Amino acid sequence: MAQCVQSVQELIPDSFVPCVAALCSDEAERLTRLNHLSFAELLKPFSRLTSEVHMRDPNNQLHVIKNLKIAVSNIITQPPQPGAIRKLLNDVVSGSQPAEGLVANVITAGDYDLNISATTPWFESYRETFLQSMPASDHEFLNHYLACMLVASSSEAEPVEQFSKLSQEQHRIQHNSDYSYPKWFIPNTLKYYVLLHDVSAGDEQRAESIYEEMKQKYGTQGCYLLKINSRTSNRASDEQIPDPWSQYLQKNSIQNQESYEDGPCTITSNKNSDSNLLSLDGLDNEVKVDGLPNNFRAHPLQLDSSSDPSNSIDGPDHVKFASSLHETKKANTGIIHGACLTLTDHDRIRQFIQEFTFRGLLPHIEKTIRQLNDQLISRKGLSRSLFSATKKWFSGSKVPEKSINELKNTSGLLYPPEAPELQIRKMADLCFLVQHYDLAYSCYHTAKKDFLNDQAMLYAAGALEMAAVSAFLQPGAPRPYPAHYMDTAIQTYRDICKNMVLAERCVLLSAEILKSQSKYSEAAALLIRLTSEDSDLRSALLLEQAAHCFINMKSPMVRKYAFHMILAGHRFSKAGQKKHALRCYCQAMQVYKGKGWSLAEDHINFTIGRQSYTLRQLDNAVSAFRHILINESKQSAAQQGAFLREYLYVYKNVSQLSPDGPLPQLPLPYINSSATRVFFGHDRRPADGEKQAATHVSLDQEYDSESSQQWRELEEQVVAVVNRGVIPTSFYPTQYCLNSYSDNSRFPLAVVEEPITVEVAFRNPLKVPLLLTDLSLLWKFQPKDSSGKDNEEVKELVTGEPVMIGTEVISEFLINSEESKVARLKLFPHHIGELHILGVVYNLGTIQGCMTVDGIGALPGCHTGKHSLSMSVRGRQDLEIQGPRLNNTKEEKTSIKYGPDQRLDPIITEEMPLLEVFFIHFPTGLLCGEIRKAYVEFVNVSKCPLTGLKVVSKRPEFFTFGGNTAVLTPLSPSASENCSAYKTVVTDSTSVCTALISSASSVDFGIGIGSQPEVIPVPLPDTVLLPGASVQLPMWLRGPDEEGVHEINFLFYYESVQKQPKIRHRILRHTAVICTSRSLNVRATACRSNSLEDEEGRGGNMLVFVDVENTNTSEAGVKEFHIVQVSSSSKHWKLQKSVNLSENKDAKLASREKGKFCFKAVRCREKEVATQFSEKYIFADIIFGNEQIISSASPCADFFYRSLSSELKKPQAQPSVHAEKQSIEDAVRLIQKCSEVDLNIVVLWKAYVVEDSKQLILEGQHHVILHTIGKEAFSCPQKQEPPEMELLKFFRPENTTVPLRPSVEQLSNLIKTSLHYPESFNHPFHQKSLCLVPVTLLLSNCSKADVDVIVDLRHKTTSPEALEIHGSFTWLGQTQYKLQLKSQEIHSLQLKACFVHTGVYNLGTPRVFAKLSDQVTVFETSQQNSMPALIIINNV
Repeated sequence: MAQCVQSVQELIPDSFVPCVAALCSDEAERLTRLNHLSFAELLKPFSRLTSEVHMRDPNNQLHVIKNLKIAVSNIITQPPQPGAIRKLLNDVVSGSQPAEGLVANVITAGDYDLNISATTPWFESYRETFLQSMPASDHEFLNHYLACMLVASSSEAEPVEQFSKLSQEQHRIQHNSDYSYPKWFIPNTLKYYVLLHDVSAGDEQRAESIYEEMKQKYGTQGCYLLKINSRTSNRASDEQIPDPWSQYLQKNSIQNQESYEDGPCTITSNKNSDSNLLSLDGLDNEVKVDGLPNNFRAHPLQLDSSSDPSNSIDGPDHVKFASSLHETKKANTGIIHGACLTLTDHDRIRQFIQEFTFRGLLPHIEKTIRQLNDQLISRKGLSRSLFSATKKWFSGSKVPEKSINELKNTSGLLYPPEAPELQIRKMADLCFLVQHYDLAYSCYHTAKKDFLNDQAMLYAAGALEMAAVSAFLQPGAPRPYPAHYMDTAIQTYRDICKNMVLAERCVLLSAEILKSQSKYSEAAALLIRLTSEDSDLRSALLLEQAAHCFINMKSPMVRKYAFHMILAGHRFSKAGQKKHALRCYCQAMQVYKGKGWSLAEDHINFTIGRQSYTLRQLDNAVSAFRHILINESKQSAAQQGAFLREYLYVYKNVSQLSPDGPLPQLPLPYINSSATRVFFGHDRRPADGEKQAATHVSLDQEYDSESSQQWRELEEQVVAVVNRGVIPTSFYPTQYCLNSYSDNSRFPLAVVEEPITVEVAFRNPLKVPLLLTDLSLLWKFQPKDSSGKDNEEVKELVTGEPVMIGTEVISEFLINSEESKVARLKLFPHHIGELHILGVVYNLGTIQGCMTVDGIGALPGCHTGKHSLSMSVRGRQDLEIQGPRLNNTKEEKTSIKYGPDQRLDPIITEEMPLLEVFFIHFPTGLLCGEIRKAYVEFVNVSKCPLTGLKVVSKRPEFFTFGGNTAVLTPLSPSASENCSAYKTVVTDSTSVCTALISSASSVDFGIGIGSQPEVIPVPLPDTVLLPGASVQLPMWLRGPDEEGVHEINFLFYYESVQKQPKIRHRILRHTAVICTSRSLNVRATACRSNSLEDEEGRGGNMLVFVDVENTNTSEAGVKEFHIVQVSSSSKHWKLQKSVNLSENKDAKLASREKGKFCFKAVRCREKEVATQFSEKYIFADIIFGNEQIISSASPCADFFYRSLSSELKKPQAQPSVHAEKQSIEDAVRLIQKCSEVDLNIVVLWKAYVVEDSKQLILEGQHHVILHTIGKEAFSCPQKQEPPEMELLKFFRPENTTVPLRPSVEQLSNLIKTSLHYPESFNHPFHQKSLCLVPVTLLLSNCSKADVDVIVDLRHKTTSPEALEIHGSFTWLGQTQYKLQLKSQEIHSLQLKACFVHTGVYNLGTPRVFAKLSDQVTVFETSQQNSMPALIIINNV
């Protein structure tokens, strides 16, 4: 239980005090009424004695009474109605609230820190009022009247006669059987005569004389002259006299309630009317009443007949009660009590009470106790049998069992007033009232036994109750408190007697006693036992006290405290005590909050919200409902819907109170601020027919760190090219879409008149759909005007003035239950300045009636798009984005710091050009190597001209806009007829198999020295695109050589004609997705030709073998491929003619077929070959059809150069160079150079495709780059076989670099040998047995250095197979030569071969050793000729 102001030792004596009746004449009442007080109320503040009192007990021992208090009240002849008592108690509790700013106790229990009000004044007021308003009953005498004050005024005509009238009246009330109420303690009640004298108005001498007369008649002990009203009320303002009555009158207790305030029988006071003479109960003696002070019938607590007599106060009547009580209080507050009394009068009243108690009441009590004691002693002298017989005569035969549970029918037993058992009880009660607890206990104990013997359960329970209290209050505590007495009493009252009022008194007293002994657990159990359905107010108060017991234990039981507070709050709510209910729930919430008890938390918050709303504490209501919605709720959908509706309803009321106030923060839906994305620019246009807009950047694209890095590299590449190879320090990659992955540390730049789209990620945590209406962004804008001043303009929505920022409003945005959904909200900046996007503003509502909103099972009206809103409130939510955590310096690593995130704070800059790019006839599927012509349209959609348009791509070999020659060479008619992408010329059929020569410089095709082949300027006419202008340019595409899906990124770069300080350039991105399928696979090999003569008789011929395989598997509907032309491109070599002997001009390859071509290649003439560093290439075309494709023009040359440049970009392994090995490596390089060629083959083809029963002709080209003689080269990259797993070697390799040696093949190419001899030789062997054949050996130095050569003429071949095939012969003459060949020198040796018989001989037996002249190391290697030199010797 909570702490109380009084201790239990003070509480109980104050609750049970001697009761004195007051009967006043109307004149006496009038005198007291001048002070706005009745006589009983006048005495109330002075009713406690200021000094100790003494009396003697029956044993003549002196007994001291401390702090004795008496209760004086007007006589009321009607017992109070239970309903009236309930109303009174209800008013008392509702009138007592915790004081404002009261400092609560902080109790720390475990993890909990609880703020708990230490005292509960409403409970104490309730208990005091409850104990005072208990009606007197027959089984106990504690609140029966012991004495009666008869009060008359000195101003009456016959005061003594008036006293006798009053005395008769009292006697009639006490002894007439018509009056069962009030109850009197003993038949001869003490009568005390009080003469009231008005000092200011009355005659003092007359008063004194009357008093003397009274003393004569009633004795000095039985009367008193009380002088009051020493001043007139109109002089009340002169001095401030304290008002001791107000504290008593505020408490609406029974004794001090003024009968005319509340009684239904109020009669209008009219002195001249006879109706003031009221006949009481048909008796003759009439009592004149004024304002009905003595209207005994009407109890001050009598209810109106119209009021609800039921137990419940929670109804319309309760509201009426509360308001009437409130008005009464208001009326009372202005009244000054005791206005006619001075401090001397106060002392007189105090003196009067002392005198009455000392002289009248206590002697009367003492005498009564003695009499009762004597009676009891004399009774004890009688024989037991007679005594028991008397009892039997009184009470009839009784059942002897003593078990309480079986004594259900005996509770109705009544004793007559003279019964000896009741005399014991009377004596016990008297002793108790005068604090003689020892004697009281023994009497109660005796009476208890007697009552139990008689099984008079109501009497027994009363005796048990008071015996327990007396035992506790005995001085020196001779015996422990018998709690079991109280338990028995409570059980008897409640279960047998069905008297909850008496049971409640027991509980209140016992709980206080147990609390004083720190037995909180037992006290709590006791309090909880008495909670029941018959009284919500009592149950609420007792449950609250039980909760305080749990928290005040040695180890506080926090959760039990909270649980019982909730129960108390619930019962307070049922009893109509809304404030107390709210307070209980709030105190309990401290325990449940944040502990994961979400359903309990929801219930508490919901109730707090409701109660706060009822009490018009709207802010508290809003915050409580907000809590229900923002926690992850585990409630059902219906419950959540109810919570949401309540919340909206309360919020609406709050917002109506302050319609012009700031917009409130709404709790729903959740916003994931970090997922907010900001996009600068227009939405992408959809594809229009054959036109396809550039993909650029949009909010629909997912973020990919790899691709964003690629785009960044492309932009850096083009910026470096524009700025002469250096990226400026101020460069910052363009970001059109900002998200949580992008770098948001700088203020983003937005362009005026271009929309800003903010994507806000909403999540609905509830199981009910939410409907947001009029959803828009909330922003703040600081415009920069021409003078550079800042004007701040904060706007929620667009107003009628010239708008600086246009705001898009989404009229309806529905988020289904537990759905995450993004809203894209646009702003349109029309002015430069600084924009700050603060948050979103919207009306939050829910849908009426539809639980499913996906069109399935939705009610009619839901699917129309106009959802019927049940209720909505306007509010906002802020977008607050936390930047990335900083982790660079030591300080940042050790503390938690976050960087800025500026994505919502764009700077609006001046106008910039805006480019849109459309692709026309852009393919999605190509064959590998296929050439297709498309068109690109560039449109400037802004109001500024743009220039410096460039495109950059990681795959420049995929596309071309044509070289510089493209514009100069018009397309031939035949090419346009066939819709060919190539530039073609019709050829003469005679020129078949011989090459047509043309030349072109790679600089014309953007592949110059030191250029970046990836960055391609777009050939705009006049290099400027004006506002609104558009231009279409052809674009040739070539399918990549590998099959599969290719993503090719284009980045278009452009600038404004006027240089802007903030934005230097703009970009546009496009990602093309091309799917390529297999077409041809081309392989080529170059071999040295054995014949050394060409047209000029110079060496340097090669044979080029080209293998073409159709790898297409017909999935693209390709019927067959035609090889229409093979071209070469090189700085030094050219194809001369085709050596295919087939007359079929058209080379066709169906699926899976292969073909082999052989061409003769020769070195170019000196005049054709330019200097070493020239970029001029010689193109030679060998045609298989009747049309020449000019390979040196666009687009054939473009793609050739692009593939060449990408080939050259591949990293070459560079050996490490050491100084001492320098010369060796130079030599090796010279030797390697001999076997190098730079011949590039371009195979041009046509493919015939059947598609939708139409035949299409596709064209394409494949490139093979030949580097080395004898080494096969491929058109498409060969797949590398992964090496097989091998064991790891756990030792360090020797760090000795073996000197690089040229390979055998390279050395064999150093010297080219050729034997010249007749193919067949006729010799008459019968004439001459030896046949001599002259043979010329030509030695050609292929390198640029001097070479020493040793020629060794062998007579045998090394291989045994050759011996079997060819016959043996011998060389005659010098068989070993040593000679030196200068750079590229040709030397001939005349040799003689000698044969002895006919046959086929291989002359290729000479061994040639070569070494570079200036090298110490001899790389000696046999220059073995690959081709056998066969000669046929015939006999003639």
